[in-house]
Amino acid sequence: MNWKNLGGFVLAASFSLGAYAADGLTASISMDKRALGPRDDVVVHVTLTNTSSVPQYLLKWHTPFGDIEESLFDVTRDGVKVEYEGMHAKRPAPTAADYYVIQPGKSYKANVELSQMYNMSISGDYTIRYSTKSAKLFSNVDPAGKAVDKKQSDTLQSEALSISIEGTLPRGTLSKAPTQPQGVGSLSFNKCTASQQADIVTAKSTAQSMTNDANSYLGANKTGQRYTKWFGTVTSSRYSTMQAHFTAIKDAFDNKPVTVDCGCKKTYYAYVYPTQPYTIYVCKAFWSAPMSGTDSKGGTLIHEMSHFNVTAGTDDHVYGQTAAANLAITNPDQAIDNADNHEYFGENTPALP
Repeated sequence: MNWKNLGGFVLAASFSLGAYAADGLTASISMDKRALGPRDDVVVHVTLTNTSSVPQYLLKWHTPFGDIEESLFDVTRDGVKVEYEGMHAKRPAPTAADYYVIQPGKSYKANVELSQMYNMSISGDYTIRYSTKSAKLFSNVDPAGKAVDKKQSDTLQSEALSISIEGTLPRGTLSKAPTQPQGVGSLSFNKCTASQQADIVTAKSTAQSMTNDANSYLGANKTGQRYTKWFGTVTSSRYSTMQAHFTAIKDAFDNKPVTVDCGCKKTYYAYVYPTQPYTIYVCKAFWSAPMSGTDSKGGTLIHEMSHFNVTAGTDDHVYGQTAAANLAITNPDQAIDNADNHEYFGENTPALP
């Protein structure tokens, strides 16, 4: 990780905006120029500063340090949201080892090239804000396991930065619609061994069985413990959303050409690019997972399938059964947008009526 201690200041050659504080940690962003041309990379400098007198423990995958594998920025073009096109990964629930320690009075900076993750080829006036949110954003324990006695925030963001981009496409151009490959219920592989292919065939069949069961439940308008456990208090709007989500997920497994790529060597379960259906990249934790049950191979495929914008467009607000169940209680609107909640509803382990 290329962390650089800046001593609490941003280089004078760049322009930057003020920061919002969360639990004594502030985030600010800056750029070297206010106007960019078609050959300019869109690079932002993100600085996180601990303004408190105690260490701060920040969830690693919600920082700009290292590979960007979640949406960490809000980007708009001429007032319209620019969709995130990068990775969404499924991970286990975080442990103390998954948090960076930011010491009191220290600042750390990272440079992020945004056009790899957001379509910024269209000319226009852009606003960019570093913004990340998670129920587990700050740790309640330090790396040694000692409890941190303070209320934790779930959001860290900077103020918005405005720039002008003269891109390769004229202002007003519509963003290219995601390419949807043609085919009916096919399954193909990339970088997968024969044994891995056999596991994936079974995993897809398991995911289809789970999805069929979930659709039967929702199609019967049931509102039992299984629904409320993972999606919270029943409202007609949220229930209709879940019916639509699982109908689209079922259609994807049954009727779309799914590709599974086995080349990932990361420690988590899997990831996808939401605008690139229906390719799922499976990683190390996938292979050691059970075929069915909690955090299973079949459930992981449901989790990842829910991320595609053409199915459910879910996000990763929290990971793990405990956090997902709590989210359903505290914020059901986020629960119906959380991929793990979809997975656990499909897995239904332990079985609930």
